[in-house]
Amino acid sequence: MSKLFAFSGSDDFCPGGSIYPNPKESSLFLCPQLDVYFPPCKRYRVSAPFVLERFEQKKPSIEVLPDECLFEIFRRLHGGQERSACACVSKRWLTLVSNIHRDEISDNKTTQASDLGDESADENGGGCSEVVDHDVEGDGYLSRSLEGKKATDVRLASIAVGTASRGGLGKLFIRGSNSKKGVTTIGLRAISRGCPSLRVLSLWNLSSVGDEGLYEIANGCHQLEKLDLCHCPAITDKSLLAIAKGCPNLTDLTIEGCANIGNEGLQAVARCCPNLKSVSIRDCPLVGDQGVAGLLSSASYSLTKVKLQALNITNVSLAVIGHYGKVVTDLSLTSLPNVSEKGFWIMGNGHGLQMLKSFTVTSCRGVTDLGLEAVGKGCPNLKQLCLRKCAFLSDKGLLSFSKATGSLESLQLEECHRITQFGFFGSLFNCGAKLKAISLVNCLGIKDLNSGLPPLSPCESLRSLSVHNCPGFGDASLVALGRLCPQLQHVELCGLHGITDAGFLPLVESCEAGLLKVNLSGCVKLSDKVVRMISDLHGWTIEQLNLDGCKITDASLDAIAESCQLLSDLDISKCAITDSGIAALARSNLISLQVLSVSGCSMVSDKSLPSLGKLGQTLSGLNLQKCKAISSRSVELLTEQLWRCDILF
Repeated sequence: MSKLFAFSGSDDFCPGGSIYPNPKESSLFLCPQLDVYFPPCKRYRVSAPFVLERFEQKKPSIEVLPDECLFEIFRRLHGGQERSACACVSKRWLTLVSNIHRDEISDNKTTQASDLGDESADENGGGCSEVVDHDVEGDGYLSRSLEGKKATDVRLASIAVGTASRGGLGKLFIRGSNSKKGVTTIGLRAISRGCPSLRVLSLWNLSSVGDEGLYEIANGCHQLEKLDLCHCPAITDKSLLAIAKGCPNLTDLTIEGCANIGNEGLQAVARCCPNLKSVSIRDCPLVGDQGVAGLLSSASYSLTKVKLQALNITNVSLAVIGHYGKVVTDLSLTSLPNVSEKGFWIMGNGHGLQMLKSFTVTSCRGVTDLGLEAVGKGCPNLKQLCLRKCAFLSDKGLLSFSKATGSLESLQLEECHRITQFGFFGSLFNCGAKLKAISLVNCLGIKDLNSGLPPLSPCESLRSLSVHNCPGFGDASLVALGRLCPQLQHVELCGLHGITDAGFLPLVESCEAGLLKVNLSGCVKLSDKVVRMISDLHGWTIEQLNLDGCKITDASLDAIAESCQLLSDLDISKCAITDSGIAALARSNLISLQVLSVSGCSMVSDKSLPSLGKLGQTLSGLNLQKCKAISSRSVELLTEQLWRCDILF
């Protein structure tokens, strides 16, 4: 500075003299008209830190390097833990590390290995040295799930980097998306590059994910076996084409609510994925007969499970299923408005469903007596049949079906209002040799018959009986079942206001094998006599007992405490029990309950706290909801005492 202003910095500065050796330089401070030097009237003060700051050198930082250089540095790191540590520095570093493809890391290791090999060869006189790679991709046993606002590209990048050196990512579930920073192609690109071991991918409610994201998965995750796409409107047939070509090991495909996926994508998957075993398609308006036909015809020797729901398919699709479904074992058809009786008849007479074991039909108008009979004849190995909301099915069709099939083990009827007691008991008679479980749910046509039933052979094979919300099912039906089904072990009678002790007691007495599970929820007319009978006759076998809403008192708990030594689950909600009944359970040395529910028992008070504490030594679940006589303070004390038990209050 002193040289610039031509003075040494001491006190020899002369106010009236020129500071420039060259007069021409003085024009910076000279008036244009007069060649006279005017010293400044005021000296400007400049702080020293400001002057020094301009001349101070910045500290060297790796952040000044461009992304290309950082990328090259990161991909040359020795192991996955080092890259994970770098990814924790910033989002920029995380993005760069997550974009490193495994092949790029392998190239670097190969170079290092060859260099080490050359050095070892020189040292050993030309011998070979084995180089062990400790950063090998695992089998993909890790699972990760992102839901709602947590589903972002940054988290996906973190998952891709973090799981690469810890066994590998095998399953990824993404539910919903953050509206501001949701999952996009960038996040799926990170998964495809860092998680080649991915086998299961589920995408739900992701409007921001399109074909480009699935392209990345297809290019990087060649081991993908299961793909679930639910409500992803931006995904089209192009994505399925890419998946079909890039993921030939695909075995399970589920598509729901994807409006832009149609026939072409399904056909491509069937052609390119020889191991395809399960397909579920729901609410896809572009999927028609061509897609279903191409799927079944191309994968006729591998496809075992087919589920079709709310599709614009016709009888043609059912005809193809009946002809090409050679190895199909599970078939579910739901809400197919364009399928008629003819479709089910053709499917049954196609004789291709020889391996079918489970058949479920819901809300299909084409299920009639004729169609169901044809299915029974064409499916000789059918073991499970579930019919829901089949308005045109009557007793005639059910009886014809039960005669045609000889291997049925489970029958479930729900909201089939034209089925009566004749169809119900006739099915028991026709399938009596192998039928193990029967269930009726909300079937309004089931009513007790005044005239009685004709003599029928006992159904020795039936083990499970379930009747829910059938208001016409009464004591006469229970007495008949007691005579026909002596080997019952599981009994569920829920919401049956018409049954009483007179009807249920004969059923309990006739069960020779010993009851294991009894659910009498909502049977408001059953009393302590039933519980006493169950305890006396089946106390040595009963494991679960649900008496929710029944007309029982403390006498039932006394009987349970005396005899039910294997009971683990007891529900006495909304019953007229008191503290004395809870104390009787606590005094028993036979029972060791794991789950106890006294919800809605208004006469159970704080006095039961010691008894509940003693029972809690074996309890894992305790329901005290709507017990108004129990205070919050008592529940707090009980929670501290039973810290292993899950208490609801």
